Amino acid sequence: MYKELYDIPGFKNWRVIKKVNEGWSSDLKFYIEDYEGNKLLLRVNDISNYDNKIKEFKFIKKCNVLKFSMSQALEIGICNNNSNVYMILTWVEGFPLNNVIGNLNKNEQYKLGLQAGKILNEIHSLELNLSDNLIYYSKKNKILDDLFTYENSINRVKGDKFAINFVKNNIKKINSSDTVCRHGDYHVGNLILTPLNTIGVIDFNRCGYGDRYEEFQRVQSFNVEASIPFSIGQIHGYFDGNPLLDFWNVLAVYVAYNSLGSIIWAEKFGQNDIDEMKKRCLNTFNDYSNFKEIVPKWYQLNSEKYL
Repeated sequence: MYKELYDIPGFKNWRVIKKVNEGWSSDLKFYIEDYEGNKLLLRVNDISNYDNKIKEFKFIKKCNVLKFSMSQALEIGICNNNSNVYMILTWVEGFPLNNVIGNLNKNEQYKLGLQAGKILNEIHSLELNLSDNLIYYSKKNKILDDLFTYENSINRVKGDKFAINFVKNNIKKINSSDTVCRHGDYHVGNLILTPLNTIGVIDFNRCGYGDRYEEFQRVQSFNVEASIPFSIGQIHGYFDGNPLLDFWNVLAVYVAYNSLGSIIWAEKFGQNDIDEMKKRCLNTFNDYSNFKEIVPKWYQLNSEKYL
């Protein structure tokens, strides 16, 4: 069993190896305990992704200077007779936030959102330098290409023209903020409620660099359905209160695009995921009044309760 792991240094010192099935990552993930009592996360991917995994490892290392609970990057290398790349990280103790946040009262949910927003601000505040090998590309072109794919797919949703036209008419607004270090998939499914009731951050496999406001599209995609108070708290924590209108103007474009693009993204995972993304898409249309509004209803109706 697990013969692909045999040539990883330290393998013989592991007393527990348990496959982790959660998430959409292409990584094989394993929970590890060694004989010294250390708890680790092992991520394994095809060797063709070696360069990307090196970048991910370096990004996590960069984030490890920050003072919040998160995966610590320990080791990266090649295994399985040069067929795979592996990465070893520390295990973040606690429970996936999306599984437990509903058990907390609204004020507790909001306070955790404040924490999450402040942590995200810290990640975005990390210094960029030439060694980061930033790759700039036209996000606008990618969005338009993805919209074209969506418009020609069999998985369109009713009333989607409002969102399509909104993106096309407002696409010039994106990439208007500074380029920052980004987690890339920052939402309640990739956050941990630790035993100290603090936020821990995991799953940096979509990390990179880009527009800070784009990072917030996951609030609409995943956080709102889990907890509106948490979602409001994340925004308040990041901006130290209400954000400027510019934030909402830009975010609405990303949200409209993502509500459609996520359906195409889900096609490779099967009908259940497609249906789930369609449901989220329709909820987004409702929250944004078919993009006649740029500030979603859940924020308009509830944010003042928490200031």
